[in-house]
Amino acid sequence: MAKRDYYEVLGVSKNATAEEIKKAYRKKAIQFHPDKNPGDKQAEENFKEAAEAYDVLSDPQKRQRYDQFGHAGVGGASQGGGFGGGMSMEDIFSQFGDIFGGHFGGFAGFGGFGGGSRGGRRVNRGSDLRVKVKLNLKEIATGVEKKIKVKKYVTCTHCHGSGAEDDHSTKTCDTCHGTGVVTRVTNTILGQMQTQTTCPTCGGEGKIITKKCAACNGEGIVRDDEVITINIPAGVAEGMQLSMSGKGNAARHGGINGDLLILVEEEPHPELIRDENDLLYNLLLSVPQAALGGTVEVPTIDGKAKVKIEPGTQPGKVLRLRNKGLPSVNSYGTGDLLINVSVYIPETLSDSEKKIMNGLENSPNFQPKKSVKEKIFDKFRHMFD
Repeated sequence: MAKRDYYEVLGVSKNATAEEIKKAYRKKAIQFHPDKNPGDKQAEENFKEAAEAYDVLSDPQKRQRYDQFGHAGVGGASQGGGFGGGMSMEDIFSQFGDIFGGHFGGFAGFGGFGGGSRGGRRVNRGSDLRVKVKLNLKEIATGVEKKIKVKKYVTCTHCHGSGAEDDHSTKTCDTCHGTGVVTRVTNTILGQMQTQTTCPTCGGEGKIITKKCAACNGEGIVRDDEVITINIPAGVAEGMQLSMSGKGNAARHGGINGDLLILVEEEPHPELIRDENDLLYNLLLSVPQAALGGTVEVPTIDGKAKVKIEPGTQPGKVLRLRNKGLPSVNSYGTGDLLINVSVYIPETLSDSEKKIMNGLENSPNFQPKKSVKEKIFDKFRHMFD
């Protein structure tokens, strides 16, 4: 099923400000909040869809890539899930809960996912990774699957990311009692003021590890190699950056993984030049070919194509092979192959060749023809004298 336009999901225009996008997301999230719609799977999907849209449109860099390349530019088209589809409800609240007021808070008055103490715990996030992928025109035209090996932080298999040696090696933090925050009340001339800060004892996690995992030394992550399959959509371009949600470095203590950012590098083709979705080829004809016409072969992405040359073809003429270019990454059609005709004039001639050319010099057919513009100028030349 095709993804909906993110602006449409939030109900904002493409010129919407950051504040308008934030307000629109808040409205949608409240509307489809799972505590307001218990057991409603469609509401849950709408809630995740709104989070995915907000994740992209609230980030200036992601928004720029989305505006330019659509879902493919942020990993949504080819990676099947984007932000909301690859995260749990708790991840979404941990990432965006603060826009509803409170400390990572859910919704005041709602329980469940947005509960106050539960929402207060700090959730770690792994860092993003960047890789470069080189593609040739054939791969860009059809899309391609690439497997790359990445050195990164992965979840510790011994403790499954908890950082504790076993299930009995953690305890609730005595300072914050598992909430991850410390609340302080101070008296001011305006009355009592309540502030919340991250718990200094547990670092906001709500629990203390009493015995660290021997494999990862309590971090919950270790360095290792991972083979990642990347699905590159057709029509990408040099400098385009794709993203795969959750494929970056793993986070400490079972937090949210970072993203994998894929920078596209385009390998130059030996004969074809790319101009957005069109391809350009310079066809060099001999004088007899241009004068007599015939059939020539030109390179395409798929191999060779035969092109008919009309007799008397002039240098600078452009021939067009429709739909022989590159597809648009947003599925808006396919470009053309544009063939620019040039005529090769030999620099040296043999005596016999000179004799032939001298014989043609005075032939009417070998005299330059005036253009329509030149003929009009000749007719009215007296007006400019």
